[in-house]
Amino acid sequence: MKTLRAAVIGVGYLGNFHVQKYLALDGVELTAIVETDPLRRAEIEQKYGVRGYADYRDILNAVDLVSIVVPPDRHFEVAQACIDAGIHVLVEKPVTETVAEAEILIGLAEQRQCLFQVGHLERFNPAVIELRERVTAPRYINAQRFAPFKARGTEVNVVLDLMIHDIDIVLSLVAADLVAVSSSGRSVVTGDIDIAHARLEFANDCVAELAASRADSDQVRAMTIREADSYISVDYMHHTLLVGEIDAEGNTDEHKEISFETHKLTGTDVLMAEIRSFVGAVADGLRPQVTGEDGKRALEVAVEISRHINDEMARTGKNGAAFASPVD
Repeated sequence: MKTLRAAVIGVGYLGNFHVQKYLALDGVELTAIVETDPLRRAEIEQKYGVRGYADYRDILNAVDLVSIVVPPDRHFEVAQACIDAGIHVLVEKPVTETVAEAEILIGLAEQRQCLFQVGHLERFNPAVIELRERVTAPRYINAQRFAPFKARGTEVNVVLDLMIHDIDIVLSLVAADLVAVSSSGRSVVTGDIDIAHARLEFANDCVAELAASRADSDQVRAMTIREADSYISVDYMHHTLLVGEIDAEGNTDEHKEISFETHKLTGTDVLMAEIRSFVGAVADGLRPQVTGEDGKRALEVAVEISRHINDEMARTGKNGAAFASPVD
């Protein structure tokens, strides 16, 4: 089988890990890294023995696939050039800044017959994989994603940085159209949205309530899901599920006892799982596990939530407020 030639475009904090994973994989050779910062480029070149370039355009005729790990405002430009050159692309989330840009990339990838994967990393978390196998008809979903403040990632607001993970998971679990979005948010540290709450209502009456903060004292990544006869609690960080089932009498009365069993899942290198999946899909001509369409859907909802919050903040002149509207 042909050895695939890979490159990582953008080797900052996260890009460095992409480099490590490609170097550890069989069937792929990391032939280039691209980094505009000359000191960082030289550091990564020396550390891993991979040739570095300052301009991504210099590698367009020399690789088969790329990871794009540049700031989100450059996702569209770089991904468009790579796909147009016939290169398979894994781009970090959010897929692009605008839905229109995502649509252009999806169409171009189809035209050029390139695989286009979006880096929604939680899809490869073993807890989420187990969750997707267990959940069939969710009625209520609650997700919390909190983190202490770090300057890294503040190129976008907390909805596009953190909440978008849970948006993607919810959209993958609920087999119904999204009909209404409500949201509230606040700027605490950055001047942009740092704390956000959103309520998503679906045509099948499922409701999802999401909360995200990048100004919290603790780190939390959790989700609870209620179905007609079960309750599932997920801890993404520790790869565990807590599963509750209604007692043997079959009564779904909320006052009946619920028995719980803890399912501990083996910890996984989720970034390696994501990149291995991407390389495998390219090698075998398969559909990626997280498609451009998946990335676009999550972006659409994240943009809508952000718009609601920003509009109300601008209208009231306050740091945060609530806003709600139906989905068009």
